[in-house]
Amino acid sequence: MEVRWHRIRYWEYWPFGLVYFPVFFLWVYYSIRARTPFFFNASNPGFPNGGFIMDSKKHIYDLIPKQYYPETHFIKAGSSLNEVEALIASKSFPIILKPDVGLRGHAVRKIDNAAEWRAYHAKANFDYLCQDFIEYPNEIGVFYVRYPDQPHGTITGIVAKEFVDVVGNGTDSIWRLLQKEPRFAMHLDTLQLQWGLRLNDILEPGEVFRAVPLGNHCRGAKFVDASAQISPALIEVIDQICVQVPGFYFGRLDLMYRDWESLEKGEAFSIIELNGAASEPTHIYDPSHSIWFGWKELFRHIGIMFDIARKNKSNGHAYLSWQTGMEQYRLHREEVRKFSVF
Repeated sequence: MEVRWHRIRYWEYWPFGLVYFPVFFLWVYYSIRARTPFFFNASNPGFPNGGFIMDSKKHIYDLIPKQYYPETHFIKAGSSLNEVEALIASKSFPIILKPDVGLRGHAVRKIDNAAEWRAYHAKANFDYLCQDFIEYPNEIGVFYVRYPDQPHGTITGIVAKEFVDVVGNGTDSIWRLLQKEPRFAMHLDTLQLQWGLRLNDILEPGEVFRAVPLGNHCRGAKFVDASAQISPALIEVIDQICVQVPGFYFGRLDLMYRDWESLEKGEAFSIIELNGAASEPTHIYDPSHSIWFGWKELFRHIGIMFDIARKNKSNGHAYLSWQTGMEQYRLHREEVRKFSVF
């Protein structure tokens, strides 16, 4: 009952269609102005479909200067295990495996050994990436926008991510500790599949167990609005990176970093993901924010995306045709359905 009430009370857990229902009408308005619902691709001409649908992460990583992100390898769907074994043998664990065309963190896994990698590969019927694991303790998402007629961009929001951590008391099992927190309890079935009997262990007092080492909201992470920490120094660091990414104007960078002071100096951080037109301003999911705040921010960012796309179109970057847009949408839905095996 407590978990059910938690889902109702906090709109961050409401169904996607309900949260985005008002946004649909805004999208229709912009679609009428653009004469197509597929205007989004022009917001980031350097990304496949603007980074909205069927956007290859590998393609996007290849646009980023290599010093800013961890070593990343592409594994084609249908590759034999023998083809992957050489890569497995060359890697130090842990590593991250994730779909090349992703959706809200689905099928992203931290892999601790070769056996887990082989098991992932056996299930994956989609292209996926192997990425070195970043050991920095903190994760944020930084939303960046730049208008095509401007030499520099800015940050419109920051989300800090709190991981699925429980602290031992010397009495309760990990399972019980997770069960006490509604945010974690709603994911117990998935965590049971991942950890098995490990959840029966009793932690020492003060011992921390991280059940999900990734800042994924769909797997229990808490999103906290950290936009108050936007500073000229951080804007400069992020802008210096983003202006080097060809055809990128609108999206969210997910970063791991050591500490805030180093980050503002452009030190001790790594980009773990760069998202394009489909990016959400995820600081809206802070539990302290109302649904009205969420809608206001969604409207604001979609308006910015439309303005950027319109300016890029005037510079010669065409919108997707109806036929191409619908075909890409169909392919994207088919790709996302493959994640159900996880």
